[in-house]
Amino acid sequence: MSDLFASSEAAFSPSEPARFDASSLDSRSFDPSRFDSLETELSFADVDPGEGQRWSTWPAVTPSERGPQPWPEWVVTSAGALDTERGILKTGKEADVFLLERAVPGDPTQHTLLAAKRYRSAEQRSFHRSAVYTEGRSTRNTRDTRALVRKSDHGRAVAAAQWSFAEFEALCRMWELGAPVPYPVQVNGTEVLMEFLGDAGGTAAPRLAQVRSDRAELQEHYAQVVDLMRIFAAAGFAHGDLSAYNLLVHEGRVRVIDLPQIVDIIANPQGLDLLHRDCVNICDWFARRRVECDAEELFAELLAASYT
Repeated sequence: MSDLFASSEAAFSPSEPARFDASSLDSRSFDPSRFDSLETELSFADVDPGEGQRWSTWPAVTPSERGPQPWPEWVVTSAGALDTERGILKTGKEADVFLLERAVPGDPTQHTLLAAKRYRSAEQRSFHRSAVYTEGRSTRNTRDTRALVRKSDHGRAVAAAQWSFAEFEALCRMWELGAPVPYPVQVNGTEVLMEFLGDAGGTAAPRLAQVRSDRAELQEHYAQVVDLMRIFAAAGFAHGDLSAYNLLVHEGRVRVIDLPQIVDIIANPQGLDLLHRDCVNICDWFARRRVECDAEELFAELLAASYT
């Protein structure tokens, strides 16, 4: 089984502190030029956060909780940036997505819009099928495993963060494989910050189910969906809950979102069933719009890709 999910819990609750090895230091290899921009990066703006604002959480997270490098140019890494709430984009069964502006006051070159997905606690969540998706995953930290079983306060905190770290790890993996997913900026507790798919004014890209397209456009959309499903399958995964409602059309390209339940189709006993369900859901939707497709043929193609 891939360690995609196991690493998420380890990132949330590391069991051992890092050890400092003084023998690894070598003054002859010290390069002061690496620190030329440190003063700029760590400088704070001469302002205080206002209502609906906070200091950027980027400096507070560890390197493993930041997105794959190289970071896109639009990612704001300055500790002097402020995060400003700009409203809610989507409510869901287990999380809500907010529009967040991250910017350095007075510097128009350091400004970006992000989607902030915030997972609810287990008590507030209305998503009751999580066990189907988590079969085959492991928790490396034994204390966390015991806490999850006992449903202690710590266990509930771990459970709430499991989904955010699982989604962040999945986004990172699929981004690196070239899948059309939003770029994962960072994860911090139960919050995942990712690329905002929409326009500069804060209007989100429409879901595939909302797009009014002619038959030729729908055929192109279907081809793009098959391509992204093939990338997932070749890596040994299924989305697990794929539909026209978690596919966005942004700048002419279909992008897939909502990845916390991504399934290892080998390690999860229901992995193949969930892959087949993805195929049926997608083909049913496109077939109703007169796009020729066959769920069983698609399933066979993806199954072959997963064993290639």
